[in-house]
Amino acid sequence: MSEAPELVLRGGHVALPWGLTQTDVGVREGRIVTIGDVPKGAREIDCRHLHVLPGLIDTQVHFREPGLEHKEDLRTGTAGAALGGITAVFEMPNTKPNTDTAERLADKVARGRAKAHTDFAFFIGATTGNADHLGELERLEGCSGVKIFMGSSTGTLLVAEDDAIEAVLRNGRRRVAVHCEDEKRLIERKPRAAEGEPGTHHVWRDQQTAIRATERLLALAKRTGRPVHVLHVTTATEARRLAESKHLATMEVTPQHLLLHAPDCYERLGTHAQMNPPIREKEHSEALWAALRVGVVDVIGSDHAPHTLDEKAKTYPASPSGLPGVQTTVPLLLDAVHRGQLPLMRLVDLLAHGPQRIYDILGKGRIAVGWDADFTIVDLAKKRTIERSWIASRCGWSPFEGREVVGWPVRTVVRGHDAMVDDELQSIDAQPVRFVGTQRGDA
Repeated sequence: MSEAPELVLRGGHVALPWGLTQTDVGVREGRIVTIGDVPKGAREIDCRHLHVLPGLIDTQVHFREPGLEHKEDLRTGTAGAALGGITAVFEMPNTKPNTDTAERLADKVARGRAKAHTDFAFFIGATTGNADHLGELERLEGCSGVKIFMGSSTGTLLVAEDDAIEAVLRNGRRRVAVHCEDEKRLIERKPRAAEGEPGTHHVWRDQQTAIRATERLLALAKRTGRPVHVLHVTTATEARRLAESKHLATMEVTPQHLLLHAPDCYERLGTHAQMNPPIREKEHSEALWAALRVGVVDVIGSDHAPHTLDEKAKTYPASPSGLPGVQTTVPLLLDAVHRGQLPLMRLVDLLAHGPQRIYDILGKGRIAVGWDADFTIVDLAKKRTIERSWIASRCGWSPFEGREVVGWPVRTVVRGHDAMVDDELQSIDAQPVRFVGTQRGDA
């Protein structure tokens, strides 16, 4: 190396693509330039006794901007991400207005450049009106791909019929992310959502609501040859079918569907456990853990979907569905590592290698020479309690408040610049945040 590195991560247990190695990492101009024998740098971080992971990526967040900033915005949402050890986020299109045109996407990218504490990309929302243009829209700068809502959730985006979904899948070639709930069944079963009883949420939006939509999607993916990604999978049957269909689809689960279950969560948390698709019985969370352990699950996403305390206090089912989570995903999964439920390198695959692989992300998700210098540095022995005072989200709460965890992110580095150090956000003015590129999109 002809020039001294600008930054050296010294002596950490580094999660390289082939496994953990105690070594040094050198950084220059925002990229990794050497791994191993690294000379003294202009700035050094002592990583002895710490683990250096590739920058972890949350590929499903709802930051509510524009139009719903009373719940969240790009500054507060990415602040939570940085505090939680996340270096890049993929943000969803059900804002107000929906992100479904080139102009609205460009507006979001401009907002992100001005406000974000982390790197970012945005999904384009599929509609019956923009299907013919999605092949062009998915290649625009800052676009992470196309999102389909097969069932109604927060916002107005909806593509419910098979012919309309097929039209979306036939326009473009990048992997399409899909919320799988069957809209017809949701409408038919809505009377089962009993007023004042959030514990009926998973009765209304039952297993078959999710299973039918996922089966329909797999048939359409086979017919069109388009790769799809099934978001927030919740049922044992879906996990089994997706294990049989890896040639057609990839799969995401969320921490809340792994760690919470009915009826307990509804009895303890009420509407603070209400989300779409819903949290189900323990047999389903156990099936998701089993799928995760054998490699069927490709990524973990938080599905960070904040609503204010006042909104959540409304009487069910008038209360909105969605839970915050971008800030708590990494601590919760590090605790699963501590408990022996999850190997550390499997965590890295679910939050870094997996997102890079299925979304074809350019230069992120791995610690390798030439790749972006994104790092999530964690202390596997640090014991903490998740407290409301730590939550940066504008909604101001978490369903995991009071939960003690072992394992904590202590530094978030985005392209060689500190975004968070020891629970303290760093100035975004010093950090050249940018949108995330892809091999098939804006790169």
